[in-house]
Amino acid sequence: MPSETLARDDLFDAAFLDRLRSLAVRLRKRRSLMRRGSQSSPATGFTREFKDYRHYTPREDYRAIDWRLYARLDKLFVRLYEETQELNLHILVDTSGSMAEPHGEKRRQALRFAVALAYLGLAGQQRVSLYSLNETVHQELPPLRGQGNIEKIIQAATRLQYGGFTDLERGFTDFHPTRQRYGVIFVISDFFGRDVNTAAEAVKRAAAWPGECHFVQILHPEERQPSLEGEVELAEVETGEKRRFWLTRRDVQRYVDSFDAFCENLARECAAHRIDFMQCGAEEPFEDRFLDLLNRGTALAGGV
Repeated sequence: MPSETLARDDLFDAAFLDRLRSLAVRLRKRRSLMRRGSQSSPATGFTREFKDYRHYTPREDYRAIDWRLYARLDKLFVRLYEETQELNLHILVDTSGSMAEPHGEKRRQALRFAVALAYLGLAGQQRVSLYSLNETVHQELPPLRGQGNIEKIIQAATRLQYGGFTDLERGFTDFHPTRQRYGVIFVISDFFGRDVNTAAEAVKRAAAWPGECHFVQILHPEERQPSLEGEVELAEVETGEKRRFWLTRRDVQRYVDSFDAFCENLARECAAHRIDFMQCGAEEPFEDRFLDLLNRGTALAGGV
């Protein structure tokens, strides 16, 4: 059964959005590249916007001169442009049952990452698309551009329905990012599948995507180190299957060892296929971890 949706206030407060706006301004300044003259750029996927004038200096390309301004002022000036690369930003959010139940903090953390990434993309005039990922991949919004569209992203994020299981291999196979422009792809998930090898196999599918790819694994402390012992009944949140167990400390440690091996194998496969991998706890301060993600290096942040 699908879980309840989140209210906007559960994702962001006004103070956080203000800090996010300030961060976007700083990143935009870093990414900006002032170019001389008005000649066209040979690179595809770039746009250029007029910013200012400066005096012409000898031996510069005369084609950069603004002749209309010369006719008015009888002085030679060249036009300055800001050149930025156009990106397609794809954000895939895992909406399987394990992302919402029994630890709702995972869903909240994942959606904060998704909306914050979308905000930076929109503020940088990139084309932003939002997808849900479960048994396959679904595009929740068409590509959006412009900072004014952040409300559409927030509304779509809060309306996402969670439930069922994640078929990473099928979802990654069905996802077809465009090759027309350089793409930046973020997958936000716990990467749990039907078995421990599913995620590692899915990495090979993601390696074929054009552009830059990042995996953000969201985990709850109880998933890494369960506080369980004795007789318990466990329910598989994605399939509904229930089983009763008698757990000893040794059983819990065996689980922890297997879980750590699963995460290490996923990280190793990502590294082998040049996919950036970052693990984030659902309980960790979001802003600190979001900056950690940007500092790892991404075209979205202009190589912060």
